[in-house]
Amino acid sequence: MIRVVIIGSGNVAQHLIKAFAKSDIVEITQVFSRKKESLTNLLDSSKITSNLNALIDADLYIISVSDNAIAEVSHQLNIENKLVVHTSGSVDIIDLNDKNRKGVFYPLQTFSKNAAISFDIIPICLEAENKEDYKLLETVAKSISDKVFNINSNQRKALHVSAVFVNNFVNHLYKIGNDICNDNNIPFEILQPLITETANKIASLSPNEAQTGPAKRNDTQTINTHLQFLTDENQKEIYKILTKSIIDNGKKL
Repeated sequence: MIRVVIIGSGNVAQHLIKAFAKSDIVEITQVFSRKKESLTNLLDSSKITSNLNALIDADLYIISVSDNAIAEVSHQLNIENKLVVHTSGSVDIIDLNDKNRKGVFYPLQTFSKNAAISFDIIPICLEAENKEDYKLLETVAKSISDKVFNINSNQRKALHVSAVFVNNFVNHLYKIGNDICNDNNIPFEILQPLITETANKIASLSPNEAQTGPAKRNDTQTINTHLQFLTDENQKEIYKILTKSIIDNGKKL
């Protein structure tokens, strides 16, 4: 069994705990959490520590904390020459402390504590400083996911920015659409089949091929009608920026 210590108790950490619990080759030997009670529903309390200086021996240490705390936590670890990785999409591998061997174990997905996720379809992006450490990370990753990729730090930053566009920004656009529906007494659920179909099309078409709408057609009459309808200046500005981007993209093709 590959012994793993997880440092952190947030969304990603909790989903990793659940996923590794189903693995035949990975054993979670310990988890660090400042609040032990936040994990007692997932682990035996004997495996949870709130003392960062009390980490036990393991084959792999996974730091799963907020991005701005990763470097600091890696400096505080009381271990040396162990394989220590983080789960961030935006933090460079070199930000980890040099006293340990470094790596990255980045599951590319949006995680919420109460939302169940099938980990076997989640892409896990790996990086390590040497082949042996990468092989270990690959074994661990493949024990919970069918989609494992060798991605360096620069590529991972590009992926993370891309993910913000296709997930966080798109979700905010859902929120704007929901606000407009609410303001006009329209059930948002009317839009849900459209949202589902838009996402499903990307499985068989490129984003360029899937693009539709007034901006794609350069339908200035409809565009102007929409802009006249919108009263919220932020919504209007977002509409203009996205419309221009779609039109400009069409001119490049």
